[in-house]
Amino acid sequence: MMSLNRRILLSATLVLLVFIVGIALTLDRAFYDSARLGVKDRLFAKLLMLMGDAEVEDSNELDVPTNLLDAEFGHVNSDTYAFIVDPTNTIAWRSNSSLNKPMPPIALLEKGRKEFSQIMLNDEPYFIFRYGVAWETPAGDYPLTFIVITDTVLFEAQIERYREDLWGWLSSMAIFLLTTQMLVLHWGLQPLRKVSTELAAIESGQQENLKGSYPNEIQALTDSINSLINHEHKQQKRYRNGLADLAHSLKTPLAVLQGAIHGEEDETIRRKTIREQIDRMDNTIQYQLRRAATAGSSPGMGLIVLRPMVDRVVNTVTKAYRNKHPHITIEIDETIGLKMDEGDLMELLGNLIDNAFKWCRQSIHLSAYNQENQVVIQVKDDGSGIQPHEIAKILERGVRADQSTPGHGIGLAIVRDIIQVYDGELSIENHPAGGLCVTLRLKGSKQH
Repeated sequence: MMSLNRRILLSATLVLLVFIVGIALTLDRAFYDSARLGVKDRLFAKLLMLMGDAEVEDSNELDVPTNLLDAEFGHVNSDTYAFIVDPTNTIAWRSNSSLNKPMPPIALLEKGRKEFSQIMLNDEPYFIFRYGVAWETPAGDYPLTFIVITDTVLFEAQIERYREDLWGWLSSMAIFLLTTQMLVLHWGLQPLRKVSTELAAIESGQQENLKGSYPNEIQALTDSINSLINHEHKQQKRYRNGLADLAHSLKTPLAVLQGAIHGEEDETIRRKTIREQIDRMDNTIQYQLRRAATAGSSPGMGLIVLRPMVDRVVNTVTKAYRNKHPHITIEIDETIGLKMDEGDLMELLGNLIDNAFKWCRQSIHLSAYNQENQVVIQVKDDGSGIQPHEIAKILERGVRADQSTPGHGIGLAIVRDIIQVYDGELSIENHPAGGLCVTLRLKGSKQH
């Protein structure tokens, strides 16, 4: 694919060429019309001078003194010549310069009529100016037509010189503008080349993120790239830590299982030990897998409306606890949303609501509200609560406040890890009216 630099340069070159050609054609036409108008004015001026020198006698005879004529009309080799047509449509007078020159068709014009045009005589182009007048004499008006003709040699030479100069200057200007444009593009696209260089350095492992200072137009892009890189690094770190913790957590139950196999305990005790260690290993594996699967916050993550997600989780957990029918109160506005991965939010709400169902007696209260730039989520139940000194333990992996209810410690530990990934806060306290109150604080956004 063509590079961005070449695309911009090619597009700008095409636009510049179209502009230069358009300007050249416009100026050429304007100069051509101006030069043609100049020829017309020059011929008309000579015609007026000829009229000033001409006289009509009382006998209707035309007299043009040769000593008063324009010098161009007196030279045989002049490129300008003139003649006068009388009422009989014959040439009553012609200049010395018209000798051996082609003559146009003779026609008498009406009084006051002017004609300027370009004609072909003997396959050569000429400019001709005709002017019809009515000369006042004692016997009445005497119609005459004055005609002045010149060839186009001088006119065409003038146009040719102008075009040479015009295209020369415009070509020089185009080269200058293209060179300037290339330098400007090279300077303007330098930040993008810098981004490309830094990305290559990141790919080769020479640096971890984009460190340069960039213009405001691409600063948001570089910040987003850095956020994606940091998110990926955190995700890889969670995977590595999850594997390391999993290997470490399995050492103890594996050692117990190995001792039970080679030990001399009673068969019933041995089976009980094996079952307990298998349950412990299963809980540990589930926890580490869920912990490693936490997506975490990343740029461009969509906004998820909280209320529909809570309703879905409540309906699902209700089906799992068919023997319990607590009164559930939900106070969550439809405008409250969170920028989270949908799977992480489901896991978070699922563990909290599941624990509330396990421990509640008759009621569960779910609420959420905006506080400054945070969303505060509270899950309350009317269970027996937890002793203050055990609240810290309940957040530790694999520790349960009540050993008769399996999985409670792992669920809250998963909630803790998800909250930490999203830079949130988790607090647990006994509700004054009885039961447990779990409070989450996460960065939120309001629907409009």
